[in-house]
Amino acid sequence: MRNAFLAVLSLSGCLQHDPTATATAPDAGSAPADAPTGTRTGTPDPTGNGATVFANGDDPANPFFASLGTNGRACASCHEAVAGWSVTPPSLAARFAQSGGADPVFRPVDGAVSPTADVSTPAARMSAYALLLARGVFRIGRPIPDGAEFTLVAVDDPYGFASAAELSLFRRPMPSTNLVFNATIMWDGREPTLAEQATDATLGHAQATSAPADQIAAIVTFESGLFTAQTYDNGAGDLTLAHGGPIALSTQPYSPGATDPQATFTLYGAWANDPNPRRAAIARGELLFNTRPFQIHGVGGMPDRQVTCSTCHDTPNVGSHSSPLPLDIGISDAARRAPTLPLYTLRNLATNTTIQTTDPGLALTTGKWADIGRFEVPSLRGLAMRPPYFHSGLAATLQDVVGFYDTRFGIHLAPNDRADLVAFLSAL
Repeated sequence: MRNAFLAVLSLSGCLQHDPTATATAPDAGSAPADAPTGTRTGTPDPTGNGATVFANGDDPANPFFASLGTNGRACASCHEAVAGWSVTPPSLAARFAQSGGADPVFRPVDGAVSPTADVSTPAARMSAYALLLARGVFRIGRPIPDGAEFTLVAVDDPYGFASAAELSLFRRPMPSTNLVFNATIMWDGREPTLAEQATDATLGHAQATSAPADQIAAIVTFESGLFTAQTYDNGAGDLTLAHGGPIALSTQPYSPGATDPQATFTLYGAWANDPNPRRAAIARGELLFNTRPFQIHGVGGMPDRQVTCSTCHDTPNVGSHSSPLPLDIGISDAARRAPTLPLYTLRNLATNTTIQTTDPGLALTTGKWADIGRFEVPSLRGLAMRPPYFHSGLAATLQDVVGFYDTRFGIHLAPNDRADLVAFLSAL
């Protein structure tokens, strides 16, 4: 892609791989032959390295990196390049330790367990920002909408703040990369455009008094040119030797609703018979993702039927859903509640039926009972860079993600199948 250049930003500078470190990866550490100038490797993630193509230029002077509000925050405060343009508990812990909890990411407006939490001392800040540090989740305050089909009848909030006027919803920040493939914006689809999302984030998260149109346009241009993917795997080596990495991703066509009837992912099929066992595992995982059938049941937003992983994650070589598809797979169910999360009891005004949830999801946008617990299907590229997973950070690792689906839907994956799926997801 014209003017694109490949880079990974490191917390501690440039980190070079030792190509002899992994005996089964003879190409480990080598850059693709056609890589643009400026290629760098960065801070490792659990299975290798990710990278980003800046299709519209790597512009450190962009307002994305500037404090535009009153609390010192920039977009980059909560969307770090080294964390796949999100945040992770390790990166947050390092920032907390370095600053004593004074880094701009730690602000009561949404970083704390409640906006009234005590942040007067380092010890108090450790307690106030406990959920952000443990799960990488920010508090989103949203009310029960006017005219909703339900009402709030009980709140169990460990932090004594949430009410019908402002529920406390703890969510992972969606990555500000690969946005050109998104059919919707935000977990609950509440933002109609990237410009409106950037505006609301500037006024809300950064507590700005205004959001100048030229700054918002510059942020949207920068974000829209970001393409992030895993580029190096500790066992398989250079993923761009197949079709992995952000350079290939940056040329991936996308049209809303368009899918590939043959296979969602076609990155690693050529490694099916590779003598490198990690490469062969990645290829097997891709095939399983595309073709392994299982029966879903009790999913809000989709009828019970036989599916594959690629039924929901169907955007070719990206893994989001190619058109809006908010689903309730049970992540916010009361049975999966951690005691550190609030629990809300909602009552249907027409039937008097009640439901308990840690996050009503889409229902706080639409007001519809049927939308309780529904969230959009996220992109899968660059997953290894940004644990934990799901909107609430429920799954600490990709092993936990695969285990959740295996248990939730009774897929009965063999241990080697689970391992292959994790290898594939780690290589995205």
